[in-house]
Amino acid sequence: MKRLTVIQGNYIISDDPDVLLTTVLGSCVAACVYDLNTGVGGMNHFLLSEQGDGDDGRDSLYGSYLMEVLLNDLYKRNARKRDMKVKLFGGAKMFDSRFDPGKRNSDFITRFMQDEGFDVTAASLGGTRGRRIEFHPVSGQTRQKMMTADIDEQKVCASLKVRNHGELELF
Repeated sequence: MKRLTVIQGNYIISDDPDVLLTTVLGSCVAACVYDLNTGVGGMNHFLLSEQGDGDDGRDSLYGSYLMEVLLNDLYKRNARKRDMKVKLFGGAKMFDSRFDPGKRNSDFITRFMQDEGFDVTAASLGGTRGRRIEFHPVSGQTRQKMMTADIDEQKVCASLKVRNHGELELF
């Protein structure tokens, strides 16, 4: 199995049955979209819903952009809207503040799916805990593991595999 990590501001599509897409989410949202008829699917990972939520000029951070490019690339691989299924994850409230990007992200993706008429077969949005997501883009099979505590108490980076490249000398 080839594990590919989808980081913030990116997306990956694949028709390889040996690919597993993974990501870790807090307030971010990931959309897992697949077409069983063509055996192609993809996942994105967006930080903010739409430009104006902290506009820094990087389109790839926004759900409005990442949904468009993910869907367009799936269409280029012969996926059909009527055959696509969607699973949505993330949007947690990660800290106590008036600005809640997790809720904005959840509201955006829910509205986007309704407005565009996509078949959302599963959704796990909101809450206060992070999630680790694994998605098989060819079959649509998805697994979610909730963090054991609020994400600010977790050391998310500790879950990343680090290769040993030799000793490091600090001076």
